[in-house]
Amino acid sequence: MASIDERRAGFKRYKDDVDRRGKAFYPFAMFHDTVMSLVVVVVIVALACIWKWTADMTASDYTGWLGALYTDKADPGTTNFVPRPDWYFYFLFYLLRIFKWPDSVILGTVGIPTILLVILLLLPFLDVRRERRLLRRPVAVVAAVLVVLSMGTLTYKGATAKEALPSEVKGAVPTWAQRQGFAGNKEAVAGANVFAEAGCTACHTYLGTGTSNLGAPDLTDVGKGGQSPADFAKYVADRSQFGNTVMPKFAALGDQKLQQLGEFLAASKGPK
Repeated sequence: MASIDERRAGFKRYKDDVDRRGKAFYPFAMFHDTVMSLVVVVVIVALACIWKWTADMTASDYTGWLGALYTDKADPGTTNFVPRPDWYFYFLFYLLRIFKWPDSVILGTVGIPTILLVILLLLPFLDVRRERRLLRRPVAVVAAVLVVLSMGTLTYKGATAKEALPSEVKGAVPTWAQRQGFAGNKEAVAGANVFAEAGCTACHTYLGTGTSNLGAPDLTDVGKGGQSPADFAKYVADRSQFGNTVMPKFAALGDQKLQQLGEFLAASKGPK
């Protein structure tokens, strides 16, 4: 009861202060914030519409009043692009390096951010004291400092994290060919280079190279199943017809590279 009485007394003091010195946050300040937020959204939508509908569809880059809609068209068959998130997601990007698929990735991508968000939502209801001097709020100060340091560290780590570039993965191809025993198969070696260049190791592992993401299997001995190079080429070109809804389609690589990739996968029967 003492806690309830203290809250009521604090609320009464707040109302008295408002009556003497100004307007309450609700509804006055909240109304102003809502109006300003609406103005910002309207401006963004208006700029997007201008950007879209003033574009010259006959130009090579669809240039409009606010610039080009895009420059080069997306190439699904690119072999040198290393995807990275925007800077404000670097902390989540680095969390994926700490929490690996499939055992703990859900904790890093959903669990921890959700827990922190719930704590922030509950904080105004848990801490109802009117004291705002930092020296008298050691727990809050320490928690805030730890959060800032953690976010800053993870963001820095994510910004400076080095990805395995296709050129670096290609350096492992001679070792793959030697250990797998297809060094004399020129088509299989060429397929191994396609495998490295196309960024397949972003999801798959092969003889210890790469990262396992989204449940993608290790392909070190994928050829043990006896599938032909044509079977592998067909699967990689359009995996959806085989029930795989996660792996991207790689038909844009072209028939020659797909056939070489098939030769490589068919020859991958495990280290000799």
